[in-house]
This record gives sequence, C-alpha cells and structure tokens, in this order.
Amino acid sequence: MVDRRIPVILVAGFLGSGKTTLLNHLLANRQGARIGVVVNDFGSIAVDAMAVSGQVDTMMSFGNGCLCCAVDASGLDAMLAKLSEAEAGIDVIVIEASGLAEPRDLIRLMIASENPVIAYGGLVELVDAAEFESTRKRHPELDEHLGFADLVVLNKTDRADEETLAKLRGTIDEIAPGTPVIATSHGRIDPTLFFDARPRERAGQMSFDDLREEEHDHEHHFHTAYDSVAFTTERPLDPRRLMDFLEQRPGGLYRIKGFLDFGPNGARSRFGLHTVGSFIQLDRSAWPSGLPRRSELVLIGSGIDTEAVTARLEACVADDPEVVDERGMLRVLRFIQD
Repeated sequence: MVDRRIPVILVAGFLGSGKTTLLNHLLANRQGARIGVVVNDFGSIAVDAMAVSGQVDTMMSFGNGCLCCAVDASGLDAMLAKLSEAEAGIDVIVIEASGLAEPRDLIRLMIASENPVIAYGGLVELVDAAEFESTRKRHPELDEHLGFADLVVLNKTDRADEETLAKLRGTIDEIAPGTPVIATSHGRIDPTLFFDARPRERAGQMSFDDLREEEHDHEHHFHTAYDSVAFTTERPLDPRRLMDFLEQRPGGLYRIKGFLDFGPNGARSRFGLHTVGSFIQLDRSAWPSGLPRRSELVLIGSGIDTEAVTARLEACVADDPEVVDERGMLRVLRFIQD
C-alpha cells in the first residue's frame, strides 16, 4: 500500500447550492473508496448530517466505507484526528461546510493542523447557476469565496439556459480568473476529480497501469462528460517547465494525478502529485516503493486538446537526464507536503 496522507477536501457554497446533493452523489458512486465525511452543521438539528447518513447503514459505520459526523468548527480538528486513525482505513475526508461558514477560516484550520496523517486537499465551491445573481446580492462575500476556490462546481445547470450559463461563466472567470469550472446538475460529478481509493491487497509498487485501471473503473459512469490524457516518460522532468505547466494549465483541466521524477538525486527529486482544480500538492512520501525512475501522469478534464496537452508535457522533459536544476527545484518546494 502506498503510504500517503489523507487529503481533506472542503466543499463550500451558500444555502441551496447543492452541497449535500453532491456529497450524497459522491457517497453513492465512490467505487470502493472509503470516505470520511464531516458535516459542518450549525444549529441544534443536523439536517444535512441526517440527509448524508441516508447513504450509510449507521451514522458511525466504518464497515461500508463511510463515517459521517456532524460537528461545529471548534470540534473539527478532533474529528479529523478520529477519522484519520489507521484502523478507519479512510482514503479521503470530505468536509461539507455550513452555508454560513467562512471558507478562509476552514482553510486556515486545515493548513494549521499539526495532524501528520492528513493534508489539505483543496476547496471546492458550489454555485447555483439559477440563483447566482440573487445569491451574490444577498451575500457579496461570494466573490471572495470564489477567489479562494481551487475548483468551482456550477450546479443546477438544468435550470438555466445557454445564454445565462455563458454569461455566468464569464462572470466567474472575472472574479476568479483561471479557476477551473465544472458545469453539472444534481451534483453529478466524477468522484475521481476529487480522490481515488488507495490500493488494497496489492504489494509493492503502484504502476502506471494501476492508475489507468482506476481511471477506467469510473469511465463507464462518466465517459461522456470527461476526457483524459495519459503521459509517461523514462527521462526526468525539468522542474521549471513542469511548474509552468501546472501553474498555467490548459483550460478545462480539472485533475492531475501521478508521480514525478526530476532527476538523479534519489528521493529528493521524486514526488507523488495530486491536483484538484488549481490546488497543487507534491508529496515525497507518496512515491511507491519499488517504482522505477520515471514520471507517470493521468490528466482529467472536459473539452481539453489532448494533443496539445501531450505536446506541452513532452516539452517538460529535461534536456540532460543527469543534471538537476537546483534553482528550478525551489519552485517545486513551495508545493511539497513532507
């Protein structure tokens, strides 16, 4: 099994945006992943928690891969510690924030956590396509929330016409330029855009074929909505060029996962890569034991030019495989999760 930290993904959005619907969809289509869920309800009746618990046998069950609990912000870190215990076998923790929650504060809590087993996995902001303008008038802070988002889910698109959706996309791009936007209805998005199940009953390395296998496991559910690109190279990557690609990625590219090799410096130059939207995380501990020196990536998006993406990745291959660009590696260090 690959030894890696458990990503904690924040799902935010104002009341009625469809957070609980999206979460229930993830739980119903988790494809073997074990999901820990924290419903950040405020008030004496945890309505959202009860809605989510309908996906599990009991509120505190590990047996079917889920654990669902309702807590307030003050108890969040303690709950994360419980969810991340080894015996729980959780692959990912999803926090459904209250419609009144402040994403910035939740992000700070995640980043400041001293729990060595978890890692902040990005903020997903839900937007109601039909009620965007009215929500923005009631909550001007929506613009700030979109600015913090790593991925925007434009939900309830079935309730808006094409002209409205095009205008809305333009507005979101003005508020949060470069942030990927997924359009959907009823919260139906591919779970692999958020997370993957860790390999179980598998010893040794996690190969490129394993990554492709995980991708194809979900393809029959979502093949009409998303495109994918597979890339592998035996030569090291140039850190400057690769970081340019990750920080200025093509439009429509939502998720990148895999392994990166930047050269001959052993473990210092090898990383697992996880992105959700604009969020980037590199983790040395995620490099599988026994994996030969090579870079292996799976890229998932919608409407992407697969040939252009492949060409850009090929241009990231280092000119000299025996030389590490130490100064270029400084850009990589910004995203390392040790």
